[in-house]
Amino acid sequence: MGKVWRAHDEVLHRVVAVKELTAGRFVAEADRLVLHARTQKEARAAARITHPGVVTVHDVLEHDDRPWIVMQYVDGPSLADATKESGAIEPREAARIGLHVLGALRAAHAAGVLHRDVKPGNVLLAKDGRVLITDFGIAAIEGDSSITRTGELVGSIDYLAPERVRGGDPGPASDLWSLGATLYAAVEGASPFRRTSPISTMQAVVTEEPPHPENAGPLAPVIVALLRKDPEQRPRADEAERMLLDAMEGRTPRTAQAYVPTQRVRRGDLASVTGPGPSSVDPDGDAPGRDPGRGGSGAGAGADGRTTALPSTGPSTTARLPHVPGIHGTGPRPTDTEAQVAGRPPTTPAVPGLPRSGDPSSARGRWRTAALAALLAGLVAGGAVFAAMQYAGRDQGAGPRPTATGTAPATGPAGAVPAGWHRVEDPAGFGLLVPDGWKRQQDGDNIDYTPDNGRHRIRISVDRDPDFENPYLHALDLEDTVRTRLPGYARVKLHQNTYRDQARSALWEFTWTEQKTFPGPRHAIDQIYYGDDGTEYAVYMSSPESSWATTREQFDIVLQHWRAPGSRPAP
Repeated sequence: MGKVWRAHDEVLHRVVAVKELTAGRFVAEADRLVLHARTQKEARAAARITHPGVVTVHDVLEHDDRPWIVMQYVDGPSLADATKESGAIEPREAARIGLHVLGALRAAHAAGVLHRDVKPGNVLLAKDGRVLITDFGIAAIEGDSSITRTGELVGSIDYLAPERVRGGDPGPASDLWSLGATLYAAVEGASPFRRTSPISTMQAVVTEEPPHPENAGPLAPVIVALLRKDPEQRPRADEAERMLLDAMEGRTPRTAQAYVPTQRVRRGDLASVTGPGPSSVDPDGDAPGRDPGRGGSGAGAGADGRTTALPSTGPSTTARLPHVPGIHGTGPRPTDTEAQVAGRPPTTPAVPGLPRSGDPSSARGRWRTAALAALLAGLVAGGAVFAAMQYAGRDQGAGPRPTATGTAPATGPAGAVPAGWHRVEDPAGFGLLVPDGWKRQQDGDNIDYTPDNGRHRIRISVDRDPDFENPYLHALDLEDTVRTRLPGYARVKLHQNTYRDQARSALWEFTWTEQKTFPGPRHAIDQIYYGDDGTEYAVYMSSPESSWATTREQFDIVLQHWRAPGSRPAP
């Protein structure tokens, strides 16, 4: 199809990648027009997506009667090259790669773009640890008419979702299936469906189950879940995100087991999973099982009396089943009973710059598994969700958050302080604007500014040694922990963004219902980013839902004028 050149941009003095379409030289005029249209479409598709995990398209130009795409240069191999060199990717690293690719795909889907060609060759691994997806050459753009001719199947066949091979309309779930096949190839060193010919490969994609991923460790059930034939039986993107995060941290994702199909097995094969001993089998020696479909579960009775969900290895009803880590004791994580509270929130005094009702939320910090039980009572009963996120005296750095577009509303001339606000040079070294009447409070390493003891709150956190590769992964980890512990938790948004020219940034907005301290619906937003030196900063604001509109405007002003320690004042 083409070549990619490493080139030098003489105007902006930067290294770029230039994609040359060479296939057009060797085809008929009609085919050449189709190829050129696809090149233009590739550039349009990538340009619609703003995400650090998508290779940026800088320009498209005409030269030598064909289009050339000028793109971001990524210094590093593709996942296909890395797998070929090492033989296989370690499961936790593969899960990390998958998490990055999934984030990029979610951003693409939100922009109305289906990639349609997710495969190891299109996943780039930068030497600095970044993971990017490229080549939107056959992407489907919402609202664009198709340039694929009737009966033409485009893409790498062994990574095409079954519904695409059958000629059905693809959707976001189709990209997730391709991601599952990509992760399989990464940990096993080979595509799960590639056969000796295109026809046999397509047949395998549609009718055969992949061999069990023996080298996938905790990633195995995630891969199996993503490779369900029916798109309706695959996990949603947000569910897959949590599964990959668990696998990346070495935990077998319990929620993935709900998507692992089950089957009938012989007595001897069941014993190979559950161990020797009596089991509930029928006289013919078969343990009953079923494929429950999306979210269901089938089981065979094990030697210890427990029921065991068994993953399918193919269409045969008597195939021997390999062990899947975490197969015993699977099920939903227990949720905690909400504390019953009563009473009326105290009257909020009139304070300049403060809307009429409000509610504080608290700090963010490192969660440690051993601390969760002890923290739970404070989380639910007190409603101070972030207060418990600081563990062992180490605060998760909360830095300024960007808005959805990464910019804040104009507040007048550069450097001007809006009416009703004043600049604070905090003793910790950072600077920010706060509404008049808001006072400084300190809670451990977290620094708050509040007019009413926390009902409305700005919280600043700094972590010079963060645990996570980037703020997005950190936010996902926090969300996974608090999801079942905050009454009525609901995500408004959680995505990577760019703040202060830092691509390693994330914006997290959510709501919940506080039960005790300041009862009622609450709303919070958190902008997290990593500075040039790797320090994690977080700027967090919360308030009652009833005053959220004002708080959200205030948050933009705080972000616009935030200044990290050692940096120049923000304009």
